[in-house]
Amino acid sequence: MFTNITHVYHSINYFKYIYLKSFPMDYAEKKSEYYTYPRYDMLRYVPQDISKVLEIGCGNGVFIKLIKENLKRDIESWGIELMEEYAEEARSIIDNVQVGKCEELIPNLPDNYFDLIIFNDVLEHLLDPKSVLMDLKGKLTNKGKIICSIPNMRYHENLFGLVFKSHWEYEDSGIMDFTHLKFYTHKSIKKLFSDSGYNIDHFEGISKTKSLKPYLFRLLLFFGGSDIFYKQFAVVASKR
Repeated sequence: MFTNITHVYHSINYFKYIYLKSFPMDYAEKKSEYYTYPRYDMLRYVPQDISKVLEIGCGNGVFIKLIKENLKRDIESWGIELMEEYAEEARSIIDNVQVGKCEELIPNLPDNYFDLIIFNDVLEHLLDPKSVLMDLKGKLTNKGKIICSIPNMRYHENLFGLVFKSHWEYEDSGIMDFTHLKFYTHKSIKKLFSDSGYNIDHFEGISKTKSLKPYLFRLLLFFGGSDIFYKQFAVVASKR
């Protein structure tokens, strides 16, 4: 059964890839909160000794602003944002904001430069996240880090709906966001970073549910499946 589910994931990703080559996603349909939501939960993964930071998908710059406030000092900040409207807002916070697809802009970034590169719920929107991660290795300093959050496809609500209700429907936001091109589990996230040439320094579930349903679900999984409690995973990685 679970093998068939994996085949479904790959088939959907393939057809979305072919479709999007001709018809790019319209991110203008997203609500403003999508670009302005402060990720307080990701602040604890930001190293304290950084001086140069790049955020891919920086929105209006709110996370960089949180970092500066938390560090209580200024840092050199760069951002890449697809939407011009929010990139313009970010320019009041971030030193250097570039507008466009990160795949096209990464080659122009300085080499061996950034102490920290941030992806807050971004990798799942990319056609080829592995290539993006590999291209960014040369932009990190030797001790540089990548931090990111990635939605968990095995979150109990999604898993229950898929396995027991055959429910697979895209939504405006969340794990089944209609702009997601990739779907990840804790194992596939780790494989993505390993295959891209990174060591994972820290990995944990975040946005834990308060529901009791996962405890019942785990009975069916013979007490496995501790990952189903979490909507997202946080990753801290360094290049090999």
